[in-house]
Amino acid sequence: MEKILIAVGSTRRPKLNAVTEAVHAFAPAWSPSAQFEITGVDVDSGVSHTPSTCGELMRGARQRAEALIRLAADKREAWAYFVGLEGGLDVLPENGGRRAFLESWAYATDGSVGYYGRSGAVEIPEALAHEVLENQVELSIAIDRFAGAVGIRDAQGAWGVLSNNLITRQEAFRIAVLAAFAPFYNGKMYRAAAVAR
Repeated sequence: MEKILIAVGSTRRPKLNAVTEAVHAFAPAWSPSAQFEITGVDVDSGVSHTPSTCGELMRGARQRAEALIRLAADKREAWAYFVGLEGGLDVLPENGGRRAFLESWAYATDGSVGYYGRSGAVEIPEALAHEVLENQVELSIAIDRFAGAVGIRDAQGAWGVLSNNLITRQEAFRIAVLAAFAPFYNGKMYRAAAVAR
């Protein structure tokens, strides 16, 4: 039985659970006989504590994966795939104002090619956006205050608070990971599309 090792640039339980759930979903399509093993490693994203643009979210996810690649080379780890996850805001102008959306991004790479995936987006209240963007309060702290709870980041996350737990942080990252890995587990379709160009 083939063993495929996947490194994730986080040790946070919702992120690791999201990757585990995504892998269980796509594993039969990718390699029915493979056994996947997921390892969480705390690495820096290289971006602000709460990214506020789509580009910064993408950069944070990619830089986490790239940090894992360097770590694997330094420590001679046998990881085959590297996953960076980044959550934060995408702030868009609208009619002289703004709208701020919470998003979860993933970047999956085998060390030579990589792909992005993104969850949907949920709009955050302006009061919460102001706290994060103008007052520079980290989203995890601001959402705890906003909801009157502690440790939301490691539970349902801001996603859960804003969606009344219909979408959790883990679920948002699961979708992002499924999307980022699609060119790997559905490679036949991606290769066919490239040939058809």
